[in-house]
Amino acid sequence: MNHIEVASFLATNPHFFEEHAELLGTIKLSSPLLGRAVSLQERQMEVVRDKYRHLELRLSELLRMAQENDNATAKFQKWTNSLLLARNDVDLPHLLTTNLQEFFSLPHASLRLWNVAEEYQHAWFASPASDDIRLFARGLNAPFCGENKDFEAASWIDAPVASLAMLPLRANGEVIGLLVLGSSDKYRFTSTMATDLLSQIADTSSAALSCLIK
Repeated sequence: MNHIEVASFLATNPHFFEEHAELLGTIKLSSPLLGRAVSLQERQMEVVRDKYRHLELRLSELLRMAQENDNATAKFQKWTNSLLLARNDVDLPHLLTTNLQEFFSLPHASLRLWNVAEEYQHAWFASPASDDIRLFARGLNAPFCGENKDFEAASWIDAPVASLAMLPLRANGEVIGLLVLGSSDKYRFTSTMATDLLSQIADTSSAALSCLIK
């Protein structure tokens, strides 16, 4: 019998070692953990312990991720509540960006809106944005995260920006502006990071700021 036939025989005869229990103590296998030969029983225990260890690591990772999600959800709710409590529409952009920085520990946040209502056109958030940045914002289907390549939006932040996240703001299917988050740490916002939370921030920001648009 070759090794395939032996394996097939043992798989189809699960009671073999019950009927030949003396073999469990005499068969010796190489142990990668102990670096020596061990009995079949010892090797089986090693395999079981290894499986449990991997399960414990996986459970620990899942618990860590759940805790991070809970923390992010709590921060998001606190930030959303602050927008609902705003008394004046014109204060919304400042409140939105400063509370993002506070609740999510973000170094910098700013935004620009276009086609704002006439009574808000003097405000800082209605400062001119070039056709290029508007075209760029319209082309974003999701938040952009990555290294600052001299993006125009980085100039809206009065500090050195090494990495940034740019979130398109939409109302009624049209782009109404751009929210930008910046950091001097080039690894804070990367092209490989998850953007689910940023998308939720963009959606909530869009809903809150739509009252400022014509």
